[in-house]
Amino acid sequence: MENYIVSARKYRPSTFDSVIGQKALTTTLKNAILTQKLAHAYLFCGPRGVGKTTCARIFAKTINCLHLTPEGEACNECESCRAFNEQRSYNIHELDAASNNSVDDIRSLIEQVRIPPQIGKYKVYIIDEVHMLSPSAFNAFLKTLEEPPHHAIFILATTEKHKILPTILSRCQTYDFNRIGVNDIVEHLQYVAQKENIHTEPEALNIIAQKADGGMRDALSIFDQLVSFTQGNVTYQQVINSLNVLDYEFYFKMTDILLQNKVSDAILLLNEILNKGFDGNHFINGLGSHFRDLLVSRDAVTLPLLEVADNVKQRYHEQAMRCEPKILYRAMKLCSDCDLNYRISKNKRLLVEITLIQLAQLTTEDDSPGCGQCPTTDTLKPVFKQEQPKQAVKQASKQTSETPGNNIQGTTNSAEKKQDTPDNGKKIPTVNINSIGISIKHAPVVDKQTEKVVSPSLQTGVKKEIEEDYIFNEKDLRYYWLEFANLLPVENAANAGRMKTMTPHLINDTTFEIVVDNEFVEKNMTDMIPQIQEHLRKQLHNSKITMTVRISKPQEVIKAYNKVEQYQMMSKKNPNLKRLCEELDLELS
Repeated sequence: MENYIVSARKYRPSTFDSVIGQKALTTTLKNAILTQKLAHAYLFCGPRGVGKTTCARIFAKTINCLHLTPEGEACNECESCRAFNEQRSYNIHELDAASNNSVDDIRSLIEQVRIPPQIGKYKVYIIDEVHMLSPSAFNAFLKTLEEPPHHAIFILATTEKHKILPTILSRCQTYDFNRIGVNDIVEHLQYVAQKENIHTEPEALNIIAQKADGGMRDALSIFDQLVSFTQGNVTYQQVINSLNVLDYEFYFKMTDILLQNKVSDAILLLNEILNKGFDGNHFINGLGSHFRDLLVSRDAVTLPLLEVADNVKQRYHEQAMRCEPKILYRAMKLCSDCDLNYRISKNKRLLVEITLIQLAQLTTEDDSPGCGQCPTTDTLKPVFKQEQPKQAVKQASKQTSETPGNNIQGTTNSAEKKQDTPDNGKKIPTVNINSIGISIKHAPVVDKQTEKVVSPSLQTGVKKEIEEDYIFNEKDLRYYWLEFANLLPVENAANAGRMKTMTPHLINDTTFEIVVDNEFVEKNMTDMIPQIQEHLRKQLHNSKITMTVRISKPQEVIKAYNKVEQYQMMSKKNPNLKRLCEELDLELS
């Protein structure tokens, strides 16, 4: 039976030109070899599976090649190259710092550094996962790393650059490897599939590339797994079934439903997705990414950011043309908010369903809250409309027909028309609720003298928008009082310290007082009343909050006690506390 070699090892790059997705780094290394400007220490850092160790091996082989090509590549024919390819070269040493991270291991390495190479010019030491070295091992390595022999070159590779000592970083040339792009991974997978005579679909390879998250080794490992699962016929459907990936067909279908404002169908489709075993957070993240892809597919300039198969790009473009940019902006924001609140939500499914309801209202024609044209922080449009009496609907429709939009002008039926109404023929004004939205903030006002319905925007002496004041308690007041104190700048540290020792007390529903012990503090707190009131009114959503300051009466005690004073007061109230401390030999810390 022939020995099987996984694709990640079988198709490992052997030259700089065959390295995928790191063109800038490989060009820099080749130029350094051609100009013979080699550093004594290099640091290769980046995500897993992007070619750090591979580039280190290629670099080590190339600098020892006896007959370099004009392009700066190894010839693969000289004795040094053949020894490297056959894994018998004594000029290249690899050390796994994950399992050899002690001081003794580094000292053994330092002793080997003194021996010059037998063939070639340099001895190269590749230390993989170098961040796993202990601090003492790093310190033992410092001097040799800074001034090694002229024939020694160190290449350090790591995935966690932030764990390496700054003294090590300053002694190395640092090369940051990037994540490999989806298109580059797809092209390499197609090359491997062609070499192995495996039939693949472009959409299937695109899903594998996205699942690999920028790592070529991960992509090849997933590819080998799927080849075994599909017996050499890698299709899109088999890939999403094997990798448990949510099909983009669900996102296209959900977007079509939301554009048609079909809340019931959206909730049913969500139920189908959840029954397939997918998490609600996974779905809402994917839906947000789908809206992002629709946005970038609208413009030819941003189209390269759409990392999908070519035959799917047309579907994205067609659906994107049916979505206004402002709708996509709001949809992405709603999905992002749902993702942020998902972990702390106790009813996660309800949170996702509410988000879908809000998304379904983004394309409605009116301008009420929740329609993508204004924030939806407080209100949701009703899914089911309330039926009105025929007479009221007929009268309101006549009023709205005279003026466009949702603003209802002060117009009524002419007095000459007689109607059978109660109260001796006195007409009762009626309003079509559906024509003006459901938000109580924009409710119309009826003029009692003229019996006309007046729009809030046309009223004189009346606020344009009637805000609803929230109810709060002393606990809420205390929380935002301390929040204001913490937000004060450094120059107001004295006032911030005083505020943290004060306790605001409610006098009535909207007025609270602060009790101080002298006139100086009273003046300072009085000067800060406008700022404090503005902060509390905003945070507590109540425009009537009022703050008062007074000096304490002689019998009032507002002093802030320290721990010793608190203990003395408690001991007077309960002598057993003092006796307990004496018996247990306790001391205040």
